[in-house]
Amino acid sequence: MESIEQMIKRLCPKGVECVKLGEVCDVLRGKRLTKKELFDDAQYKVFHGGLSPIGYYTKANRQAQTVMVINVGASAGTVGFCEEDFWSSDGCFCLSHNDSVIHPKYLYYYLAKHQISIQSRVRKAGIPTLDAGAVMDILIPLPPLEIQSRIVEVLDKMTTLTAELEAELEARKQQYEYYRNKLLTFSEIGGDRQVAWKKISEICVLKAGKAIKASELSDIKDSEHQYPCYGGNGIRGYIAKYSHEGRYAIIGRQGALCGCVNWVEGKFYATEHAVVCTPKTLSDTRFLYFLFTNENLNRYKSQGAQPGLSVANLYNIMLPIPPLSEQQRIVSILDRFEALTTDLQSGLPAEIEARRQQYEYYRNKLLTFDAV
Repeated sequence: MESIEQMIKRLCPKGVECVKLGEVCDVLRGKRLTKKELFDDAQYKVFHGGLSPIGYYTKANRQAQTVMVINVGASAGTVGFCEEDFWSSDGCFCLSHNDSVIHPKYLYYYLAKHQISIQSRVRKAGIPTLDAGAVMDILIPLPPLEIQSRIVEVLDKMTTLTAELEAELEARKQQYEYYRNKLLTFSEIGGDRQVAWKKISEICVLKAGKAIKASELSDIKDSEHQYPCYGGNGIRGYIAKYSHEGRYAIIGRQGALCGCVNWVEGKFYATEHAVVCTPKTLSDTRFLYFLFTNENLNRYKSQGAQPGLSVANLYNIMLPIPPLSEQQRIVSILDRFEALTTDLQSGLPAEIEARRQQYEYYRNKLLTFDAV
C-alpha cells in the first residue's frame, strides 16, 4: 500500500497550499435553548459552552460528523467533534464544510492539534469569548482529499486503540473495587472468616503533622525541594525537609475531600491537615491503607463551612481485623489489582500514556506539510 509520504510526493510534490478556514468552511452560530426546553432523556445532545452536553432536546440543528469550536466561557477555543446529529447552542460554533474539498475529521484533527493557538485568540475581558472572524482567519493546509482521508484513517485507528485501552482500564478499576469490597467485607464475629472488630484506637496510632509556611513549598521537585509534602487532599508540593520516613497510610482531615487516603513510601512531610497512621502489633500497614480506603471515611466528616475529621472521632470507628496472615494475603491480591489500574510506570496507565504520546507524535508528523 502506498504510504502517505509517497502520496504527498505524487499528488503535491511542490508542497501543500494553506488557506484560511473561512475559504473552505462556514462558521455557524447555534441557537440557545431555555432550561425549560432541555430534557434528561430526549434524543439529541445539546452543546453550549463545553464539550459535555448541558442537556437533551427533541430536535437537532446540526448533522453528524460536525466539527465544533466552543466560543464562550472557560472552555472557549476548545475543539470538538460530534459523531451524531445534535443541537448547537449559541456558545458553540459549528463548521459547515464541502465534502468534496475537506474531510471533516481531517479538519478536526488539525484544529485539535492547534487548539492552544486557537485559545490564544479568545478575548479574555469579562466573559471569555471567541469571535467568528478569529476562527475564519485560521490557516489550514489543504492537501488533496485522498491524503486527508488516509491521515484520518491512521489517526482514527490510533484513537480507537487508545479508547479500547481506556475502556479496559475502567473495567479493571470496577473489578478492583468489587474485589476490594468483597475481600474487606466481613460478617460479625464468627462465620467462615475469622475476624475481630476493633476500634481504630486499638489497631493504630493516628497523629497529624505540623503546619508549614507557604513560602517553604515548591510546586515542582528539584534539588532543594526533594520531599513530597502531604496536606488534607494529597500532595501540596515539595519541601526541603521531611517529617517521616517509611511506609504509611495518610488520612486527609480537612476540607471537602477530607477522609481521602494516600499511600506513601520513603521520606515525606505531613502537615497539620494530614493524619499519619502508625499500626500497632498484628496490623499490616498496607492492609490498613486498603481498609481505610474502602471504609469511605469522608462520611464521618463534620458539617459546616469547613468540613473536617476529628482524630478522636476516627478512633471510635469499628473495623474488622483478621489475623495477620489473612491481612497479608488480602494485600497481595489487592496490590496486583492496584498496580494494574494505577501504576504510572507499568500496567494499563503506562500503556495508555505510551499510546497517547505515540498518537501525538504521529498526529504532528502527519499534519505537518511543506508549504507551496
